[in-house]
Amino acid sequence: MSGTWVIIAGMALVTSLPRVIPILLLTGRKMPKIVTRWLALIAPAILSALLLPELLVDRSGISPSLSFYNLYLFAALLTSIVGWKTRSLFCAVMTGIAAVALVRFF
Repeated sequence: MSGTWVIIAGMALVTSLPRVIPILLLTGRKMPKIVTRWLALIAPAILSALLLPELLVDRSGISPSLSFYNLYLFAALLTSIVGWKTRSLFCAVMTGIAAVALVRFF
């Protein structure tokens, strides 16, 4: 039983250290503008890396249907446009849900 607690403590340490160390080292320091601009691009890059394979790849490989019939690609494009224009996460999510629901209904 004690081995389990050692594993849990180790996992907690490995998970928290990469988050705590930058906060401790960078608090109160001004970062160069190029670093700030680079950090701003990380979230879109990660989102793209997670979404594009899901939208464009099916079980047989690259999806040949880059068209209106690719339901999730259509919903993602519409959601992206609404999110970009409104800057509202709520509006973007509701648009995506409504797009998928309407296309499935019809």
